[in-house]
Amino acid sequence: MKFHLLCTNYAGLILSYSCVLVLLLRTMEGHSINLPGNETFLAIQAFGDSVLDTGNNNNLKTISKCNFPPYGRDFNSDGKATGRFCNGKIISDFIAEAVGIKDVLPSFHDTNLQSKDLQTGLCFASVGSGYDPLTSKILGVYSQSQQLQFFKEYIVKLEKDVGEEKSRTILGKSLYLVSSGNNDILFSYFATHLRKFKYDVASYTDFLVELACRFLRNLHVLGVAVFSVAPLGCLPFARTIGGGTHRACAEKINETVKVFNAKLVSELASLNSQLPDSYFAYVDIYNPLLELIEEPNKFGFEIAGLGCCNTGLVETGVLCNKLEPFTCTNASTYLFWDSIHPTEGAYKIISSQILKQLF
Repeated sequence: MKFHLLCTNYAGLILSYSCVLVLLLRTMEGHSINLPGNETFLAIQAFGDSVLDTGNNNNLKTISKCNFPPYGRDFNSDGKATGRFCNGKIISDFIAEAVGIKDVLPSFHDTNLQSKDLQTGLCFASVGSGYDPLTSKILGVYSQSQQLQFFKEYIVKLEKDVGEEKSRTILGKSLYLVSSGNNDILFSYFATHLRKFKYDVASYTDFLVELACRFLRNLHVLGVAVFSVAPLGCLPFARTIGGGTHRACAEKINETVKVFNAKLVSELASLNSQLPDSYFAYVDIYNPLLELIEEPNKFGFEIAGLGCCNTGLVETGVLCNKLEPFTCTNASTYLFWDSIHPTEGAYKIISSQILKQLF
């Protein structure tokens, strides 16, 4: 694994950093993190959508939340729903654990946050959000600009808790994760067609990549892992609404995703050349998830075309609830928990692939 320790006096929205760790992509065996001089990541900060959101939507008036059973039934011994769109842990939790920070990543809006939570990082992501501000507006969730505002509020709280100097150290030695674009393509463009009236695939993906780069610049941190969009056309939901009678993967959706991902790779490379003191690492989750979908048995799963919850065809959120009699009893045999989101078991495998890419 290769890291560069950069010293700078960077003035921006989130104070000046004295030293910032910039992550460089390099594959290695294992997930042990050893930085130069025995330094380690002190915190993890997550932004974006349901891939990373650990419960920020719980108190919003939106259908894009899941703080009720059977969500979270395998999260811990009490089976209490946490707001994660999963039966258990999600990617942000697994990565936080793998880098030795903490077992789970709490949300910014968690009312039980303690000092140790602030010092080890939070999740600012919001289920249903996207790079496109219309996406968050449609679903009534926190936009990316609001997530940035929450991050600034967090920094103020952190400074009050540990002081300015230690705060800079924590922020400079944080691992930053961003996952977005999934809801833009799946819902704003294909499911609702709202963006199809104004954009074709080429222009909408250009628009999204432009917004993605703007968000990364506005984040004002110098090392970020940026997730690709997933193979959305192969989600159970997309296969039901766009896969025909045989529920095949909706290839029009997947082709759009691939166009976006390719443009994102290119623009991140451009950002890295424009901002030599920064590093934006592209993280591919498209291919790891697609491999799980195409070869579920290879990874110990029996069912990949349906979600565990309810019928598994289209249900997510409020349609996946404890009153439904069809929910499976053993989620470990399913690749997907509901019609959109993977199970804890699937997320664990995807997280291991992410870590191999990053470290």
